[in-house]
Amino acid sequence: MASIASRPIPTTAAHRISVTILALVGSLAVLGGCQTLGVDFYEPTLRPSNAPQTAENAGASDPRTRIGANEHPRIIASYGGEYRDAKTERLVARIVGALTLVSENPNQAYRITVLNSPAVNAFALPGGYLYVTRGLLALANDASEVAAVLSHEMAHVTANHGLERQRREQEVELAGQVAEELFANSIAGRQVLARGKLSLAAFSRNQELQADVIGVRMLGEAGYDPFAAARFLESMNANQRFNAVDPDTDANLDFLASHPNAPQRMELAKNHARAFGPEGVGDRGRDYYLEGIDGLLFGDSPSEGYVRGSEFLHPVLGIRFTVPEGFRIDNNADAVLATGPGDLAIRFDGLTDDSRQSMSEYIASGWVAGLDESSIRETRIAGLAAATARASADTWDFDITVIRLKDRIYRFLTAAPRGSPNLEPTASAIRSGFRKLSAREIRSLEPLRIRIVEVSQGDTVASLAARMRGVERKVDLFRLLNALAPGASLSAGQKVKIVTDR
Repeated sequence: MASIASRPIPTTAAHRISVTILALVGSLAVLGGCQTLGVDFYEPTLRPSNAPQTAENAGASDPRTRIGANEHPRIIASYGGEYRDAKTERLVARIVGALTLVSENPNQAYRITVLNSPAVNAFALPGGYLYVTRGLLALANDASEVAAVLSHEMAHVTANHGLERQRREQEVELAGQVAEELFANSIAGRQVLARGKLSLAAFSRNQELQADVIGVRMLGEAGYDPFAAARFLESMNANQRFNAVDPDTDANLDFLASHPNAPQRMELAKNHARAFGPEGVGDRGRDYYLEGIDGLLFGDSPSEGYVRGSEFLHPVLGIRFTVPEGFRIDNNADAVLATGPGDLAIRFDGLTDDSRQSMSEYIASGWVAGLDESSIRETRIAGLAAATARASADTWDFDITVIRLKDRIYRFLTAAPRGSPNLEPTASAIRSGFRKLSAREIRSLEPLRIRIVEVSQGDTVASLAARMRGVERKVDLFRLLNALAPGASLSAGQKVKIVTDR
């Protein structure tokens, strides 16, 4: 969760917060920060140019570049900034540089940004703006896998897929408006709208398949392992299953969510790769890649607080709380969300408040819809001024708990189905688990990072996974990060990834 104290929540009637289950469990991307590099043409000179080529000046008169330039600040803001790490930036720039030389349009300059998000994602904007998350870099096991993703995105740029999709979307929207005017809400009108959506979906799938073909060709021609595309698709599928609450139904906001993954897509990627030879052809770039991501931030960034199992700890805000057993915590940009058994949900957020109003006055100030004002009770939590209340909306009951710490108000909203006996015990457990962090605890908190270790004689998957800290399901995560199939063994001297705060 970002520094929530810097974002006050309006309390006017026009901005009334409706306390509903959607507000509690709505899925938001975990965001953070990164560094941008311009990747252009290499000139064999020892002196740097006084007027270096960049994505902006290379296409200053190109409307596609202007589109990317206009959207770039919004993307950065949406993902919370840029991930600033010189070693990681050089690694990604090296990969993009190799791909640029074999791209469909060698005159196209690229600007690559590493986003400080643990989500596994990559995308492109018109004009050569490429984005990759540190979460994707952590999942990949060699340079060819990252090259496979970036070549796919570069293919979208060179094929003008962004502009073409924008044009198709406008056509579908216009057709829908005409259908509504001509057919009102008739069956014929709905059929026109449905056909438009289906055609747009088919168009998008064709774009993805075309980008796959171009991307695999670029991989092979750049000297990378062309089978990396299929291999990393398997890793992304495994990551999606690992992070899903329900592996069969959960859809994460990651690369696969925005890139359709038909069952035959991996086999098609392998077929394209076979044009360059059998599996094993091409360079994977594993050693220099692992060296480049050693120390890469994993999971939450310090400014957003840390999730450690059933605990949330925020060193900047100086607070922590625990959730009951069986709950899963998601640290999002605007709030910390936790979901548990029996359709229980918890939302934690906060705001800066310089007023001298009591906590009971704050609860009754108009930001809670469905509030039972007779239920408001003032209390103290961890020695701090606090208040609790109940609210109801639709088929849900809510417990509202607010706590003041200096000029900040922290808020817990616990939701349960109407009449659930688990609402009070859950809310009570949350209240009792909240406290301030000591100065010593704050100093001891360190972010999780990817560390590269060498397998020693006698090491096993279980023994190496046991060395990981700050994460759950250690064996499963170790296998995921190292692309190890069930039953796969390790060999002495092999380099592997672990997650630790040391």
